This record gives sequence, structure tokens and C-alpha cells, in this order.
Amino acid sequence: MGMFSRLTDIINANINSLLDKAEDPEKMIRLIIQEMEETLVEVRTSAAKQIAEKKTLTRQLRVQTEKANQWQEKAELAISKGRDDLARQALLAKQQCQPVITDIETQLAQVEELLESIQNDSNRLQEKLQEAKQRQEACLKRQQSAQVRLKVRETVKFEQIDDAILRFEKFQQKVDGLEAQVEAYDMTEAKNLQAQFDELEAEDSIEQELQAMKKKVANG
Repeated sequence: MGMFSRLTDIINANINSLLDKAEDPEKMIRLIIQEMEETLVEVRTSAAKQIAEKKTLTRQLRVQTEKANQWQEKAELAISKGRDDLARQALLAKQQCQPVITDIETQLAQVEELLESIQNDSNRLQEKLQEAKQRQEACLKRQQSAQVRLKVRETVKFEQIDDAILRFEKFQQKVDGLEAQVEAYDMTEAKNLQAQFDELEAEDSIEQELQAMKKKVANG
């Protein structure tokens, strides 16, 4: 049993919604495309039958119209010859052709209307089929991309990952060591500078004390 019960179901179907709800979207899209293609074949078969019917009705209409015209000509000939009795019979035969012509014209109009409907449905069905195939192609590309990514991941061994992490840690430790050396240098440099200023201050203090003592001795 197909997914769709009739042509209008396919035409009105929301393919994206159907695939979003499907457990296996890839399988679902294949089934949708298969049913659409089968339906398209049925639509074309129906169109072929209606086209054949149209040709038959067109031919029958042409025959009946020609027959009515012929009776019209015979009636005119009979009148020209003074045979009104034959003219009446010819006109009667012509009138008998008219209901047949009317019936054929009615059938022909119905067939043409049906063919127009089939053409419209066929166009919409083909658009829907193209949409489904584009969605299938997109799913296929996504699947191929996922397979490539998976293959790349599988080729990378865990040992290689661990080795890369180890090398990174060693590099980080080296950077930490260099930064520590810079900080130690800055710290030492700062202390030396402070010591020099302390020495200057101490010398100044001693000099002041020395001058004070000299002055005191001189005054004593």
C-alpha cells in the first residue's frame, strides 16, 4: 500500500514534514519518489487515452459535419431542380445529423477539459517529484559528509592524540619556566635598585651625624 491514496495527496503533501517525522528519512524519501514516479506513469497513461479519445471524437465530428453539409448541398440542388419533396427529405436528413454533432461536441469539450486538468496535475506532480529528488540529494550529501568525518576520526589513533597532548603540556611547561625566569629577574632587579637607594639614604644619615659631632667638638 502506498503512502498516498490519490494524486491530490501527493500534490498537497509536505515532504519536509513527512521526513522530519520519519524514523528512517532516507528510506522514506525513496518510497516517496518511487510512488511519485509510478503515479506520474499512471497520469501519462491516462493522458494518452484521453488524447486518443479526442482524436476519435474529432474525426467523428468532422464526418458528421461533412454529412450535414452534403445534405445541405443536396437540398439546394433539389430546390434548383424544382424538387421540393427531395429538398425536404435532404433537410430532414441534415437535421438528424445535428443531435449527433451536438453530442460529439459535448464529449469533445469534456475530454479537452479533462486533458487540461491532467496537464496541470502532471506539472504539479513533476514539481513535487523534483522537490523530493532535491531533498534526497541533500540527504545523500549529508550522509557522505558524515561518513568522511567519521573516517577521518577513525584514522586518528588515540596514541597520536595523547602524544599531541603531551607535547602541548611540555611546551606549556617551557613557557611557564620562561615566564618564571622573567618574573624572577624583575623581582631581583627591583630589590637591587631598592638596596641602592637604601644605601644612599644610610650614607646621608651618617654624614649628617658626623657633621653634628664635629660641630659639637669644636664648640666644646
